[in-house]
Amino acid sequence: PQQSSKQATMAASSSALILLLAVGLVAGASATSFSITNRCSFTVWPAATPVGGGRQLNRGETWNLDIPGGTSSGRIWGRTGCSFNGNSGRCSTGDCGGALSCTLSGQSPLTLAEFTLGSQDFYDISVIDGYNLPMDFSCSTGVNIQCRDPSCPDAYHQPNDVRTKACSGNRRFNVVFCP
Repeated sequence: PQQSSKQATMAASSSALILLLAVGLVAGASATSFSITNRCSFTVWPAATPVGGGRQLNRGETWNLDIPGGTSSGRIWGRTGCSFNGNSGRCSTGDCGGALSCTLSGQSPLTLAEFTLGSQDFYDISVIDGYNLPMDFSCSTGVNIQCRDPSCPDAYHQPNDVRTKACSGNRRFNVVFCP
């Protein structure tokens, strides 16, 4: 009887330790940081899916966006010619169903910053859905990719283009509109 009580205590302690380790691993999944800057001479309304939504970004302003751990991929783009009344409105380019905080991808034309997060992160610029703004996209441990006009040699023009860049390390990205 004493032995089975001791075994039950050890089993309960082991279960508690496993639970604490699992909670620690989930809590330790760090966010990925994006710094989104508008250097255009006009207001840009950046949007981000699947998390992040959207907001107004006046000339010279930066939006610091943390993508939560566990997010596997997403997109960031700039919307132009927007007019909002509260949370609804319309944009000339990159509109996402008239919402200020996007849950859908934007409508073309739009220059897209795309990312995939995992043990190694990957990023690219896509103009498959058209071009609306010049953009730089970089990772703190990767190369800066540029898109200055619709021809964008650093960007995907077709799904089979190979333009993806790798990033490892501290998960800090920069998106600059009108660099």
